[in-house]
Amino acid sequence: MLNRILDNRYTVLEHIGGGGTADVYRAHDKLFNRFVAIKMLHPQFVNDSDFKTRFKYEAQAAAKLSHPNIVNIYDVGSDGDKNYIVMEFVSGETLKEKIMREGILNIADALKITTDIAEALEHAHQNNLVHCDIKPHNIIITEDGIAKVTDFGIAKAVSNSTITAFGTTIGSVHYFSPEHARGGY
Repeated sequence: MLNRILDNRYTVLEHIGGGGTADVYRAHDKLFNRFVAIKMLHPQFVNDSDFKTRFKYEAQAAAKLSHPNIVNIYDVGSDGDKNYIVMEFVSGETLKEKIMREGILNIADALKITTDIAEALEHAHQNNLVHCDIKPHNIIITEDGIAKVTDFGIAKAVSNSTITAFGTTIGSVHYFSPEHARGGY
């Protein structure tokens, strides 16, 4: 993938992360002359319409959110067999990396990070979106110490009292709520 140009616009520069369904790359956006993060669906899911729908849904769900503690979505597209989401590139580390590096966080840092996450989730909830996969891996701490929530890949839209999803329970088992693990609301 390195040095590949997507849609004659995004030059893929380096692999910076990944998960169960996608890899994330740092890239250069030639149109706006800025660095971006590109989340690219794993090749084994290219022909899986459920995963492609879920992937597109992530982009649509997160794109309607605009908050300083949520990673911005800039674009969504496909180039050949590559389906991707273009996001704000956040220079920093995940909360998991910070905890692994520092161990126990001091109280001031812990409270600041928690407040940032809570404000991001409040904004998402006000826009009828429940993240469903909050964990240290999905929180990026900027070099300025601001926490940003990312990866709305399994978010659920909430309408009145009904939660819609894709019919399966997915997420990170270590961070499931008991209700989610049972398949409930």
